[in-house]
Amino acid sequence: MRRQLGIRIGLVVVVVALAVWYLYPPAKTINLGLDLQGGIHLVLGVDVDKALEAQVERAGDTAKSELEKRGVGVTRAERRGTTELAIQLADQAAGRLVLALKPREAAHIRDLAVRQGLETIRNRIDQFGVSEPSIQQQGENRILVQLPGVQDPARAKALIGKTALLEFKLVDERTDAESALRSGPPPGSEILYQRRVDKQTREERKVPFLVQKKAAITGRDVATARVSIDQNTSEPYVSVDFNASGARAFSELTDANVGKRLAIVLDGNIHSAPQIRERIPSGRAQITGGFSTEEATDLAIVLRAGALPAPVQVLEERTVGPSLGADSIRQGMIAIFASTALVFLFMLIYYRLSGFIADVALGLNLLLLMATMAGFHATLTLPGIAGIALTIGMAVDTNILIFERIREELHAGKTVRGAIDAGFSRAFKTVIDTHVTVLVSGLILFQFGTGPVKGFAVTLMIGIAVSLFTAVFFTRLLFDLIYMGQRKRETLSI
Repeated sequence: MRRQLGIRIGLVVVVVALAVWYLYPPAKTINLGLDLQGGIHLVLGVDVDKALEAQVERAGDTAKSELEKRGVGVTRAERRGTTELAIQLADQAAGRLVLALKPREAAHIRDLAVRQGLETIRNRIDQFGVSEPSIQQQGENRILVQLPGVQDPARAKALIGKTALLEFKLVDERTDAESALRSGPPPGSEILYQRRVDKQTREERKVPFLVQKKAAITGRDVATARVSIDQNTSEPYVSVDFNASGARAFSELTDANVGKRLAIVLDGNIHSAPQIRERIPSGRAQITGGFSTEEATDLAIVLRAGALPAPVQVLEERTVGPSLGADSIRQGMIAIFASTALVFLFMLIYYRLSGFIADVALGLNLLLLMATMAGFHATLTLPGIAGIALTIGMAVDTNILIFERIREELHAGKTVRGAIDAGFSRAFKTVIDTHVTVLVSGLILFQFGTGPVKGFAVTLMIGIAVSLFTAVFFTRLLFDLIYMGQRKRETLSI
């Protein structure tokens, strides 16, 4: 018996030591949610129709290329609506082909655009350095983003919402941009603009460029991007390294177009259009454009994370200030301490020494709950604090079930030791039933709930599991330590 008691004591010591280790220091181990430390809450809408249009246009380019390889002339291939593609054949007798996406394929592309957008946004935010962000899909075409601790919503929105479609397009030098503005661009070309700011007057003007519509290289060929500093001007720029296929294509492009200008286009805006002086075999390019360090950093992040498959727009935005979060923490902690103090006092008065044992177990319950949350990197929210308060009540309720059962056994004439043994063993089934029921409810809330509901469910489930350990295992251990070897004792402080 004594050997078994020693093993139980050792287990409790190990558990407490691990709890203290995981919890120290609390300021760094406990992740606070949006409602406690402030931050921004965004609901983004994904323009899934744009993903469909892009897919149809790519299919048009592929179909035109394949037909021309087989000797079939194509006048043009253009999109009609969102899901249809019209291909006009050069031979008028042949007429034209009209292709359309199947509804099932269109639905798949829409769903894929949302899921890819979610992962792209997650990658960008991870590189942005936000601790414990919440990013999840809502409905068919919405994404919920919660960024605790972020107090610059404008920069966060710009980082999340930037499409980051990087393209390298040759400048069309057959005619100048001004003539193209007056008479329209020739077939296969388009007019894009470069933003230039005068360093002295800070006046901004847009310079038109006539470029080829078809991109020679895109952001899909980018392996990595990083911020570098120009040694001459001390201005930051973004250095782009291509992957193997991109480096080969870039080398061939520069070799075949020495002397021509290559426009670097991001989201339809030209950042620079340098002249190709020689073949560039290194597979490296530079994006300049008068960036600030912050702008260059954000651009490098979105290029590394990849382009969004479809544009997103902010449908809902809420900003929670840190002062409001501090008030929530203070009021929540007051509620927890007040409820804990009242429960401690009640148990001491009503159950005396046994109540003191329950209070010690309750203190261990709170320690283990917070340590478990820290160990699993769970996020503490305001509803989570409510879950902790509820857990305190559940833990005490478990002790009350056991204590009342012990009282019944004492009234039935059993000895103190016999009443303790019978009280714990006979109350065990009821305790398990109540804990399993609450645990299942917590799992359902976690599975189907969002935001605050999930925060409540997390603390509730952890608290229930911990209270089962403290109320049954730890409380029983304390009773055994106090009353061990006192089988003839006739009174029990309960």
